[in-house]
Order: sequence, then structure tokens, then C-alpha cells
Amino acid sequence: MNRKFLTESLPIFILPYCILASTAGSASGHSLGNGLESDTDSLRQPTKAGIVLKDVVVEGNGYSKDMQMRSALSTTYVGKQFIETNFSGSLMQSLEKIPGVKAMSVGSNESKPTIRGLGFNRVVVAENGIKHEGQQWGDDHGLEIDQYDIDHAEVIKGPASLSYGSDAIGGVINLTSTAVPQDRFKWSANLFARSVNDAIGTSVILTGRKNNFWYKANATFIDYADQRVPVDSIQYYSYYIKLHNRRLRNTSGRETDGSLTIGHTGNKWSSWLRISDVNTKSGFFANAHGLEVRLSEIDYDRSARDVDLPQHSVNHLFVSNHTEWHWKGGLAESNISWQNNHQRELSEPVSHGYMPKPDGTLEHSFDKNTVSAAANVKQTIGTNSLKGGVNAEYQHNRSGGWSFVLPDFELLQFGIFLSDHFAVNDNIILSTGIRFDYGSINTHSYHDWFKTPTASGDSIYAERSANLHRAFNSVTWSAGIDNHIGNLVLKVNIGKSFRMPIAKELGIDGVNYSIFRYEKGNANLNPEESYQLDAAAVYSHDGIKASVTPFFNYFPNYIYLCPTSEYKEGLQLYNYEQSRVARCGFEAELSFLILQHFKINAGGEYLYARQLSGDKKGYSLPFSTPWSVRVQLRYDLPAADDAKGGFAAVEYVAVGRQNEIVPPEEPTPGHQLINISVGKSLKIGGARLRLSLRCDNLLNNRYYDHTSHYRLIDVPEPGRNFSFMATWEI
Repeated sequence: MNRKFLTESLPIFILPYCILASTAGSASGHSLGNGLESDTDSLRQPTKAGIVLKDVVVEGNGYSKDMQMRSALSTTYVGKQFIETNFSGSLMQSLEKIPGVKAMSVGSNESKPTIRGLGFNRVVVAENGIKHEGQQWGDDHGLEIDQYDIDHAEVIKGPASLSYGSDAIGGVINLTSTAVPQDRFKWSANLFARSVNDAIGTSVILTGRKNNFWYKANATFIDYADQRVPVDSIQYYSYYIKLHNRRLRNTSGRETDGSLTIGHTGNKWSSWLRISDVNTKSGFFANAHGLEVRLSEIDYDRSARDVDLPQHSVNHLFVSNHTEWHWKGGLAESNISWQNNHQRELSEPVSHGYMPKPDGTLEHSFDKNTVSAAANVKQTIGTNSLKGGVNAEYQHNRSGGWSFVLPDFELLQFGIFLSDHFAVNDNIILSTGIRFDYGSINTHSYHDWFKTPTASGDSIYAERSANLHRAFNSVTWSAGIDNHIGNLVLKVNIGKSFRMPIAKELGIDGVNYSIFRYEKGNANLNPEESYQLDAAAVYSHDGIKASVTPFFNYFPNYIYLCPTSEYKEGLQLYNYEQSRVARCGFEAELSFLILQHFKINAGGEYLYARQLSGDKKGYSLPFSTPWSVRVQLRYDLPAADDAKGGFAAVEYVAVGRQNEIVPPEEPTPGHQLINISVGKSLKIGGARLRLSLRCDNLLNNRYYDHTSHYRLIDVPEPGRNFSFMATWEI
């Protein structure tokens, strides 16, 4: 690692601790406001007779949960009320209020998660502890999850391969929708709307419990129109394209979801079975999907809610079972699941390169089946809390359509791990773990359905993907320490994680129409490895709560798409390559009461990345997130009963200019936003009504998100956007 990098990055780690040290004193927990809690506020105090390794998290909305045998990684928990209060359209847009978490916009009403600047297959999204397996390789594929069915969310920042295996190299977002109801019968209904795309929707949840048996049923429907942007035209290269009524044509869509969970909970064993189905259909803004640019005003039909070509539809069926057995000082649990992801992408039949105009509109179709099983055992022995587990997963993916992008493949993964939490004394807890993973992937040959001329004058059916078999294995590990000193909690964790290359990285050879470039895979890629150091310092005393979580990680073989100066089939060629990469940064949070009912919540993040080898040595990584700061002033209405409470908040967001780019990327200017929100709870008889209204980008500023692909065609982020939600509970 070069001296320049170390010199530039050293202040990142020193400065936060200097700031925090100036306020250090006597502590306990750390609340981030609005129902957001960090795991560092749970001191996990051992008892004299033995060890009680429990994270007791109490959120602002009253939610609590014992988290046994947790690692020393930085973890944040948010409840349902937090998600509702910060409702901004997609689930990730709600969760990006957490420092270090960002929503990468991939289309209207869709976004993908990034944690500390890492996204796509470097972040695991799990439902109830089970990895969510969709077509997450695609740049334009969002999360196929019903956000209104979520009881709470857990965000793990940093490598979590010890528990989740491959793909958790950047972090984990674990969504829980199986909280056991306590009432014999209860129902709730959400009504919500957004102004930026005229979205309307409803979600109904029914829950009930009789003795040890319980159930939960949910149904959601959303319909939204073409998205508005605060500009009259966009620029594509040197061409200006007019927008009709400031709308992005064909960004409308609809979503229909449903789920049913039945379960049993008891002293000796508990189990639940869950079936969920998510159906979405949405359009692609034509000029963001690789079609030829239109130089005149884009042709509009009579309705902003029509879904025209290009478009995609997704059906995600998820069947899962969780069972656990309890005994004195121990627990065994199992997770079994089957997922079917069926996706179709339709587009106008156009000729490209040597491809003649195809018949029909089916550009891509994907059918992916995933079967997974996992078993864990936890046991407390003296001052040790041991956990061991094994998991296996099999994927089968088949594709169709007239355009090739992803080879057919089968994927098999197996992992086994062991971890231990050891209480040295009442204030120091050590955590260690080790894991072994094995994985294999088979990709299948694919030949074009049309002939391509060769240099010799012949014409052949060109091979886009070859038969390939690759096998990988890796040993990962983690070690950490929690040290509680008065009002200060200090945590340090060091670990290694890995990620298998996916089928697209190994075998793609063709045009990616979603971003209009030619991509070439690399069959010789090695598994990605990451070595990461995480630290946390949390202070809490007399109404002041502060935290700083710096991190550093090093990739000896980071996989990325490298732009070249070559062109193929008229488009710029991008090759998958590997290089050494170093990244560091931190998140910082502060909250305190300025008056009895007035509270300030502040948070910020910073990321620095450098490629240390390869063609782009000295540059950052593509789509690296700039620094950002979020400050909120919140007033909570005095109320003896939470069912009659309320709040009002104003929020200031500042995002820095991103000059750290990888050519041909362009710098993205910084921006500032003002957001406001109000909420009120009402008690009507035996029912409770919660109302919330939020306005994002109050001043209707024009700005760009550096992680958005829309930025490449000069499409800004939405302008002033009002979001309304009403929740009725009985």
C-alpha cells in the first residue's frame, strides 16, 4: 500500500476519536431518534453467575428484542414506525436515513441498497434471516419485497460472511416480517400516496393468536404514474430532449403483493411457515434503456399511468420455514426455503450490430429457482456462548429472449462456521469466529440466433458464452472486543470475508441494454476477498448521545467493470477485471435535547477509495458515494399516552461534490436539501390512527445522485415530493 494513501487516510481515523473524546464521561445506550437504535447501545453485561450475552434494543417506537450471540460489527435496528415515518417511496429510500446506507436509484419507485459504498452482490438482503435471491445482478433490478409487511429491519455494516457466507462482503440488510402477535385478533390498514409520481396504494395486515398458535396475513396494492422531474428537458450527449409536463415517459407501474404466515410458539419449540408473492410491472424510461436517442419531443400517450415498451414484470414466490428448539442454556434452529423468481423484459424489436430485427418484443426472460437450508446450534457454557452452524444453497437459472446478457447457470454453495462470545469480566467481552465455504458454478454455452461475418469472409453463429465449471473455497474469520468504560463503549472488530464471482462476471458477452454498453466477462476471475477493520466509540450521558464508527478495508482482488477505449458493435467495451483496492471512512451520529421536547439528531458519513493496481490505478471506484451530512430538529408533542402523541421535524441534508471518479465518469455537483415531516397519533375508541406527512426537497432543487444511472443521461432526482401515510389499527 503506498505512502500517499496512508497519509491521506490517517486523519479519517484520528479526527472522529478526537471529537468524541472531548465529550467522553459515563454511559449506557445510544438512541438515534425516530426509532433508530445501534447495537452499541446494548452493553451486553455478563452476570456473576454466568454470562448473559443479550442486546436489548429499545427503539423510540417502543420495540424491543433480545439479540443473543451477536458479533461485534456495527449494527442498527429500526422498527415499523421508523419505516412509516420516513416513507419516501421505496424501502431503501426509507432506510437511507441510516448513516452509511444509501439507495441506488435504478428506476421509478425502485432502488438497490448500498452500504458504505458497496452494493449489488456485495450486500446481502435477507428476509427473516434467509437470503433473498432475485435477479440482483441487474443494474435495473430493485428489491422484490413488500416494504409494508416489514416489522423491523436490521442493518449490519461491514463484512458479515461469518454468518451469511458469500455476498455479505459489504454488509447485510435483514428484514423481519414474522413478529409473533400478542392479541387474539388485530388488523391494520395503510393508505399512502406520493405526489412525485401520483402514487396511491393500500396495505392491509391481519394478525391473530390463540394460545400458542398465531397467524399473519398481508395484502398490498400500489399504482403509480410517470415520474416528475424539476426540468423541462434532459441532455443526452449533445442532444436536448424535451419532456412533456416534466414527466419521464413510461416510468409508471403497479405492484400487487400478498403473504400468509402461520406459526406455533412455545417453551420447548417454535415454528412458522411463510408464503409470500410479490408481483411488479413497470416501464423503463426509453432513453435510459439503451434505445436510440430521440431528438424531438418524446411521444406521449393520453395517460401517464400506461405501461408501454420497454417494460419489465417480475413475480417472486418465496416459501420459507423457521423452526427452533429450546433447552436450558441452548437453542437449535433451522431455516428451509424455496424461491422462484420469474422476470420478463419487453422492448421494441430493433436491430443492433449484425442482429436483424427480431420477431416479438421479448428481449429477456429469466427463471431462477433457489433452494436453501441452514441449521444453527447455540449453547452457553460458563462464560462462553458458543454458536455453530451449517448452510447449503442451490440455484438454477434459465434465460430466454432475443437478446443475450446472462448465461444459463447452476450454482451450489456450502458453508460451516463456529463462533464464541467470551466474557473476560463484567466490562470486557471477546468474540471470535471461523467459517469455511465451498462453492461451484456451471455456466452454459450460448450461440447467437443470427450469423455474424468473420475476418475470413464466412458467417458463423457467434458464441457469446462457453461451457464453464469453476469451484471456489475460502476460509473466513472474525475477532472482536467490546470494552465498557464508564459512559463510553469501545468496540473493535477485524475480519476476512469473501465473494464468489457471479455468472454475469464470468460469462457475459454482449450489449447490456439497461445502460447501453458492451460488457465482456472474464472466466478466470478469482473470488473476491476483503480484510476489514471496524471500530466503534459510543458515548451517552445526561441526554447527550454520540457515536463514531470508522472502518478500513482492503481488497487484494476487487472485481469491477473497467471501461476501455475500444468499441464493439458500436458501443463502448467494458471488461471485468480485478485490482487491489483500499477503502476507508466513517459514520458519525449525535443526538441531544436542546429543550424539554426539542431534539437534534445529526449524522454523517465519509468514504475514501483507491485502486492500487490495474489500468485504473490511482482512481476511485465507479459510483463511489460522496460525503453527506443530515441534521434534524424534531419536536415531540407532549402526551402521557403514546397513542395520542405527535411530532414535527425539519431536516437539512448536505451532500458533497463527487470529484473522485473513474473515467469516463463525470463529476457530480454537491447539493443541499430541506425536508419537513409531521405526524399525529389519535385514539378513537379502541382504535388508533397514525397520520404522517412528509415533504422531501421542499425547495424543489435540481440535483443529481452520483450512484444513479439516470445521472448518465442528465436526468435529475425528483423535485418537491409530498408523501402521505395513514395507518388505522384495531
